[in-house]
Order: sequence, then C-alpha cells, then structure tokens
Amino acid sequence: MTSSTSGTSPTPSTSGTEFGGFDAQEMVIVHRAFRRELRLIGELIAAVGPGNVKRAAVLAEHFADLRSGLINHHEGEDELLWPPMLERLSAEERKVVHRMEAEHQRVVETLDAAAALVSTWASAADTRTRDLAVAAIEEHRTVIVEHLDDEEAHLLPLAERFLTAKEFGALGEHFVMSTPKTKLFKYFGMVMEDADERERAILLGGLPAPVRLVWRALGPRLYARTMGRVRATT
Repeated sequence: MTSSTSGTSPTPSTSGTEFGGFDAQEMVIVHRAFRRELRLIGELIAAVGPGNVKRAAVLAEHFADLRSGLINHHEGEDELLWPPMLERLSAEERKVVHRMEAEHQRVVETLDAAAALVSTWASAADTRTRDLAVAAIEEHRTVIVEHLDDEEAHLLPLAERFLTAKEFGALGEHFVMSTPKTKLFKYFGMVMEDADERERAILLGGLPAPVRLVWRALGPRLYARTMGRVRATT
C-alpha cells in the first residue's frame, strides 16, 4: 500500500493481507503492570532504613528486573511495530510514531539515571543516596506514564488499523524469547496481577497450551513467593 500524504490514510487493504482483527488491550494490561510496579518500587526503597543492605539488595534486583522488562518491551516496539507502521501511515500519522521514538529515548535516559543511583545505594543503603534514587525513580515514572498514556491514546488505535494480528503478536513472542526463562513467571505474574477475568483470558489465550498448564499449576504460587520478598515491609 502507498501511504497517503493527506492527514489521514485509509485503512490498508492489500490482497491476501488482513490488517487489524486483533485487540490491542493486551498492551494496555502490560502497561498497567509497569505503572504499578514503578510506583511501588519507589515507595519500597523510600522505606528502607539506613544500612539495611540485605533489603536494599532485594529491591535493587527487582528494579533491575523492571528495567530489563521495560527495555525488552520497547526494543520489541522499535524493531517490530514501528517499521511496518511507518510504511503504511500517512505523513501526519507518522508523526505519532516518531513521537513514540523520541519518548522512548527519554524513557531510557531517565531509567538509566535511576538505575545507576539504585545500584550505588544498594552497596551501602545510605539515606542520602536512597533519597536521590527515589527522586530519580519518580522522575522516570512521570516520563514513562506520560509516554504510556500517549501510546494508548494515539498509537494503539493506529496499530489496530495498520498492523496484522501476526505482526502485533510478534511483540509478545519477542519478549518471551528475549527474557531469561527464570524470569518469565515473574513478568507474567506482574501483568496478570491486576487483570480482570476477561483480560486474564486474553493473556492466557496467547500462551501455548503446555505453558498455560504450567502457569496454572505453579505460576501463581511462585509469583506470590517472589513478590512476597519484594513487597515485605520488614
């Protein structure tokens, strides 16, 4: 399809290719987990007393997992979603994708700044570095929430029109393939935590049948144990 130069391009219609036909709600569910966990990690770190390096190590590891998950998620978008969309969108619509690219850069900058401070704090658990880390996490959270809100409001409706279900589904496949297997249940549990019944069905439906069985048998218990360590207040 040739992109229109007008403000809005028509829904693509290419012989043999079915654009749309999927619900981008799965992305919204994933975003919800990042919003929640970035709020909680700042609160948890702020509550750590001076010198408690054991507790600091647990939270630093969790923050590192959040960082890895977010980077993985955004790399998937950069590599798999933006290129086909840029080929199909109008000039005006392409501005939305370019804005997402710029927002991703700002997300990385604030995320890296927070990660450096969390790592430094974890070695001694001193109060001064703790407070700097908490402030950096809050700055990052402000940036990422603004980006996620923008993406959900303006990018996902375009994705539902100009991507195929297979193209959109490749994002989840990329995340699974790029994630250490020991961390998959943790990430999936974070996404499932606040999902309602319909959303849980969407998430589980995207898993191969053997993985669904393993999750149902072991996943919730393993996730509860992992997050119990993270969210402990003493």
